[in-house]
Amino acid sequence: MEKQKLIIDTDCGSDDAMAIALALKDERYEILMFSTVAGNVRAKQAAYNLLTTLKMANTYYPKVYIGSEEMLKRDFIGAEDTHGQDGMGDLGLVDYSLEPEKEDGIEMMLKTLKENKEKSIDLITLGPLTNIAKAIQKDPETMRRARKIVSMAVTGKAGGNVTDLAEFNVWADAEAFKTVIDFGFEDLLFVAWDASLGDSVLVKEDIDKIRDLSPLGKYCIDINVCLLKLNQERFHEDILDMADPAAMFAALCEEGIDHCEEYFLDVDLTPGERYGYVDIDYEHKRNKGPKAKICMKLKADLYKNYIFEHLKG
Repeated sequence: MEKQKLIIDTDCGSDDAMAIALALKDERYEILMFSTVAGNVRAKQAAYNLLTTLKMANTYYPKVYIGSEEMLKRDFIGAEDTHGQDGMGDLGLVDYSLEPEKEDGIEMMLKTLKENKEKSIDLITLGPLTNIAKAIQKDPETMRRARKIVSMAVTGKAGGNVTDLAEFNVWADAEAFKTVIDFGFEDLLFVAWDASLGDSVLVKEDIDKIRDLSPLGKYCIDINVCLLKLNQERFHEDILDMADPAAMFAALCEEGIDHCEEYFLDVDLTPGERYGYVDIDYEHKRNKGPKAKICMKLKADLYKNYIFEHLKG
């Protein structure tokens, strides 16, 4: 059976790394390339984090290209409190001897889409949508060659994770998010923040099981030490709410999506506390404007079993 081809765009921090490890281990898919984007960390740091993860997974080695270091309009603001200064828990695990490719990530994304059959590549994004927006601005027709786009973005109904109203990937570059939704992709799916919550949260039993599965499982848990400490302070228990693995699971295993509907939506670009708020028409009252499918809930048992199966060694 022919493998489904993927391009993965990432701001590779600690939860991205677990998501990427899952994709590398899923034999139904072939990752053609990675592009990195500024988000959790700078795009160059994300490339080193990604290359380290490829080394740890030890499956195959898609090329890694650095994309945009700057957002469309706003200044870069990282997520060191959640992922550490290096994005990987500041454990000294990042291998800086590994080198990304010299070519530009946005250019190589467009080149890869051009060189492959139309509608043969799925584009999965785990960070801010800056690279995707810039690629749209540069070559809109080539971007329409993607079969579908699955993106970790929006809050769903759970509230924000960086402000009361906004999800980090949208808030980091809301202008890029607006560029993408206004473009009108035929098949655009946002996996919301709340897909990683509720029964999909990794509790202590899950965390311990993953750590004991294999060296790769241990790596995926250890690098999330900052998120674990943050959650211990917030919730007084050992839990990991893993947004990017949840998004990757939704992208690779549609049968694991429990709730997904298409909605009209728009994003607030007003400077201040409403910046990055995505107004989703949950009651289906609008009949015009940008729209996308939004996944807000996973089948938690399938999701966790998928993690256990693909990180076991």
